[in-house]
Amino acid sequence: MPDATSLTARLRRAEAVADLARRALAGTAPIELVTAASEAVADLLGVPMAGGFQLSERAGGFLLRGGAGFPAGAAGALVLRGDHPWMSAPLDGGVAADFDGPAPEELAVLGVAGGVASPIARQDDGPARFLAAFAREPRVFTEEERACVASFADVLSGALYRARSARDLRESEARASAVLETSVDAVITIDADGTVLSFNPAAERIFGYAADEVVGRNIHMLMPEPYHSEHDGYLRAYVETGRKKIIGVGREVTGLRKSGETFPMDLAVSEVVTEGRRVFTGLVRDITDRRMLERELLRIQTEERQRIGQDLHDGLGQMLTGTGLIAQQLARRLAAEGSPAASDAEEIVGLIREADQHARSLARGLVPVDLEKDGLPAALARLTRQAETLFAITCTLDVIGPAEEVARTLQEATHLYRIAQEAISNAVRHGRARRVAVTLAAGAEQLRLRVEDDGTGIAVSIVAGGPDRPAQSDEHRGMGVRIMHYRARILGGTLEIRPGAERGTVVTCTVPLRTRAPVPQPAGAAGATS
Repeated sequence: MPDATSLTARLRRAEAVADLARRALAGTAPIELVTAASEAVADLLGVPMAGGFQLSERAGGFLLRGGAGFPAGAAGALVLRGDHPWMSAPLDGGVAADFDGPAPEELAVLGVAGGVASPIARQDDGPARFLAAFAREPRVFTEEERACVASFADVLSGALYRARSARDLRESEARASAVLETSVDAVITIDADGTVLSFNPAAERIFGYAADEVVGRNIHMLMPEPYHSEHDGYLRAYVETGRKKIIGVGREVTGLRKSGETFPMDLAVSEVVTEGRRVFTGLVRDITDRRMLERELLRIQTEERQRIGQDLHDGLGQMLTGTGLIAQQLARRLAAEGSPAASDAEEIVGLIREADQHARSLARGLVPVDLEKDGLPAALARLTRQAETLFAITCTLDVIGPAEEVARTLQEATHLYRIAQEAISNAVRHGRARRVAVTLAAGAEQLRLRVEDDGTGIAVSIVAGGPDRPAQSDEHRGMGVRIMHYRARILGGTLEIRPGAERGTVVTCTVPLRTRAPVPQPAGAAGATS
């Protein structure tokens, strides 16, 4: 049975260790904890000196970080240098051990002749550390005394780990905060109910709201209808089913500024689950300028096409017509004279006529839709007739709905014409179709163009475009389909390419007529090209 003295010593040690642990949890600085531990160890073991040492490459050895009983100014200055057993012993085996042999010169001059030390657990790749107690005479320490030093070393180890973790966390938060504060993209976080948790300065600039006007409110305040009303349902469906429709997928959506203005934006959403709580982070980029630039490029391209088409029609076409008349007169004169060259002249007249017709056909292809004169239905009718002639297929057109809604602007008419042109070409060249049916239908709220063929068809459906829908099955999209998708997106519509009911392919472009959020465009912007 342990005597009263031993029990008292254990109780004192336990109280001292507990006090150091409380100070560590209270956030006391590591150097202060090392000094407090050294004082407690020196008192409990009855030795004149104790201290905590840390390996320092700059100092060239183990540097005294804090201690008790050392001369003034020793902390941060006293270094144990060289390959001495007293430095390696505390780090071997991971337990407290007595020092064997004479003390290092740096301690010997202080009268140290013996001691005991325990390693302080290293933090990842951090420097080696130990806590030591020093006596002025050679001394063998008991198991209780070695356990005492080890207990204080363990507390210091935990305190240093927490201090490093807290420092790393502060640095990480500082870096994250710097990224959020300086990001040119809006970064918005919401919870599973759609409540905004954070709103960075870029989000304030893009949406026109101050952070305190948005944080705590539902994210749908930044969305126009119909997305405003639908958003909470999307979140609930994901939380309940786990089916991801937008998480981890970049897409183009429509945003709503404080001023009431709508604008196009790229949105990427990610999800983090911490402590059982879902947090969604949205990265938003305003692409209004990009859309304006795209429309301006389309306008310039269209104007250039129109100029080239006009030059072909009025320039080359007129020249060929005049040349044909001259050649025809020459052929008649040669025929009247009975010249054997008359047949060659007639052949030249025929070739000139074919060249004239080809030039005029090219001119119509460059400017396919004359909105003021004929409109989109007439242009599609010419396209189907040309397809029948060129590809030797049956190609029909069915127009449903009021013409004034069908041919709304030159820009939309040209985009839809090009989509139909590409779909017919793909049906014949890739699907080997023999029949193609084109349908143009206009209702009160949307305009729909459908091209259906009886060809070989496709294996998977492709849904692309729209302000709220990402492109799917991207690996099946060739350049032609990409351009069709782009045209549908410019119109604020959707493009769907799917297998037919029995065979073939169905291409459907749907464009909203009244509910589409307009994208700002430069003055005079109109038209589009392939």
